[in-house]
Amino acid sequence: MLIYKIFRAPEWAALEAAGESLGAPVDLADGFIHFSTAAQVAETARRHFAGEEGLVLAAVETARLPVPVTWEKSRGGADFPHLYAPLPRAAVVWARPLPLVGGAHVFPDELA
Repeated sequence: MLIYKIFRAPEWAALEAAGESLGAPVDLADGFIHFSTAAQVAETARRHFAGEEGLVLAAVETARLPVPVTWEKSRGGADFPHLYAPLPRAAVVWARPLPLVGGAHVFPDELA
């Protein structure tokens, strides 16, 4: 199963350099890495990354993670995938820029 993580450019660069990531500051503060499903990721971008440029969208294969994701209630009572371990670069299937056009992020066709 693919889940999605939005990275700011420095966070993505750090993952690429180190080969793994503990996530963004919010992830570190919460003690887990926040992910979204395909159906959730656009709203995540709107709520938490509004107006931000230079973002990277990463598709992560859950079968490649060192531990299973934990599904926990979050926004609106929906279950969101959380990872209680470092994210290895090897679990990322693809990563693409998430351009900001006219104030909205443009997602790849398969997520639009």
